[in-house]
Amino acid sequence: MSEAPLPLTIVAAIARNGALGKDNAIPWRASSDLKRFREITWGRPLVMGRKTFQSIGKALPGRETIVVTRDRDFSAQEVERLHTAHDFDEALALADRIGRAMHAAEIILAGGGELYRLGLPRAEYLRLTLVDCEPEADAFFPAIDWSQWKELRRETPERGPKDEFGLDYVDYKRR
Repeated sequence: MSEAPLPLTIVAAIARNGALGKDNAIPWRASSDLKRFREITWGRPLVMGRKTFQSIGKALPGRETIVVTRDRDFSAQEVERLHTAHDFDEALALADRIGRAMHAAEIILAGGGELYRLGLPRAEYLRLTLVDCEPEADAFFPAIDWSQWKELRRETPERGPKDEFGLDYVDYKRR
């Protein structure tokens, strides 16, 4: 009997209109959320799409990053803590192996929109930052059937000096 895979947790910052990004960039400034992202993802395997990875520009310290890309010429061989997978299932299997080796409690899915769409039916947890704005965007979070989710925790942090808009941190578990 094989072990159950590590749980999949989606981490995303989402505007009121479902916006995630525009032109491969986040359409708001929220330094507080970046700190939260670091805390949530530290010491865990991090799955993201190639465009999301390229918008960050590097492998993040303290995490093993798995980039999902259809581009067979994209190579992570020269970058420490960076791995590639050519489809979502391959990425999750690789993240599970890496996560077990790291003794991680979960796999983090960090975007973008297409991977969130693929990952939402498999996710055990959602750790969302709800951003109080409605920017123009070309990448959106998929529709969520809220009847499948139970809110575990909600926090409205004080707006930091480098936060352009108000934020709510909300964690959910699949029912």
